[in-house]
Amino acid sequence: MKILIIGAGPGGYETALLAAGRGIEVILVEASQVGGTCLNEGCIPTKSFCRNAQILDQLKDAGAFGITDLNYGFDFNAVLQRKNAVVDQLRSGVEGLLAHKNITLVQGKASFKDAHTVLVTRESSSVEYTADYIIIATGSVSAVLPVPGADLPGILTSREILDLQEVPGRLCVIGGGVIGLEFASVFRSFGSDVTVLEYCKEVLPHFDADLAKRLRSSLGKRGIEISTQSQVTAIAKNEEGYTISYMRKGKEESIDADKVLMAVGRKPNVFSLNLDDAGIGYGPRGIAVNENMQTNVPHIYAVGDINGRMMLAHAAVFQGIVALDHIMGMQNHVDLSVMPAAVFTSPEAAGVGMTEDECKEKGMKVRCLKSFFRANGKAVTMGETEGFCKLVVAEDGRVLGCHMFGPHSSDIIQEACAMISRHATVDEFASVIHVHPSLSEVLQSAIHSI
Repeated sequence: MKILIIGAGPGGYETALLAAGRGIEVILVEASQVGGTCLNEGCIPTKSFCRNAQILDQLKDAGAFGITDLNYGFDFNAVLQRKNAVVDQLRSGVEGLLAHKNITLVQGKASFKDAHTVLVTRESSSVEYTADYIIIATGSVSAVLPVPGADLPGILTSREILDLQEVPGRLCVIGGGVIGLEFASVFRSFGSDVTVLEYCKEVLPHFDADLAKRLRSSLGKRGIEISTQSQVTAIAKNEEGYTISYMRKGKEESIDADKVLMAVGRKPNVFSLNLDDAGIGYGPRGIAVNENMQTNVPHIYAVGDINGRMMLAHAAVFQGIVALDHIMGMQNHVDLSVMPAAVFTSPEAAGVGMTEDECKEKGMKVRCLKSFFRANGKAVTMGETEGFCKLVVAEDGRVLGCHMFGPHSSDIIQEACAMISRHATVDEFASVIHVHPSLSEVLQSAIHSI
């Protein structure tokens, strides 16, 4: 059996490694660098920035820990160098794994000639490839608001902001989703005056409403100005930077900024593959797939951002597992409905499962159990007491969702994810012993708040 995978991001290269480990011949096509958006211009470099921001914040609080004679300078160039080194190291690791598994890596831009033939073009030459099965994993690209001035030179997306050569004095972030809030948090730590403009009534519109409200308040305490229900209408260049005009509750307003980050989400990268000639069904939201990640063309699958179902790197990886298992006729136990998500602000936020509002919309009676980091011994010793944990529990005792913000929420949420995916009840949650003192005890405290 031969499988051709288009795109070497997490969904592509992880599926390639798994398939090769099962004895399948794999051809992996990548137009740019292995690792995709996540490794090269997304998750990994962003989290490198987050770590630098965290260290800066801790240094600012050093006096509370008895360090009174602390002189340090902030070298943004060092931040960029570290980010690049982290990315290079991890990319080299992926390239090494692919070579070790004897996966054929083809550099070039792929497009369909027909449903069975993929044309890979590099510079002035093209080569045709065929395979028994094809998996599309070409990811997504940054979305841009269709407003005057959005295409001005210097307007940043999540790609360009990672290569800024200096910290902007004033940064306007358009979009209060995950990407927007992460960069707002980071550059506030780096010293920028940050304003976030969000169209919806609340930031993080797809997260639990209670979590979003509390996180917005926490970021506000750090000096980040967040304006919700704000519809950006135009961006104009001025002598010092940019003027961003927007409507808020029927009133025209504007702000000035040195830099503007467009962080209004991402869209599937469907328009470069010549999908029509392969007869593959798609739309603005991505390639249409069934529960096995199979397109309307039976031997062609689509995983990750390209299908628009869940734009997360780990979602792409597990969708790849589902697709490969289906290709091989293997039984699969992955529950894609239990998908954790995290926001690497300061403090972090994370969630998994159903939100309280989702349950109410479906007419489900639930109760919510809460605990707070300010009552957690480990959090107090760390000096990081901002945050809470919220469990959404069904009438029969099953835990349907967990939502939290606070130190290491992205790590703690994994325990809840494991329990929810196994349909655990509150009593089963309560029977799990936690280390003391540990941050994960916020889960235990929430359960015992009954």
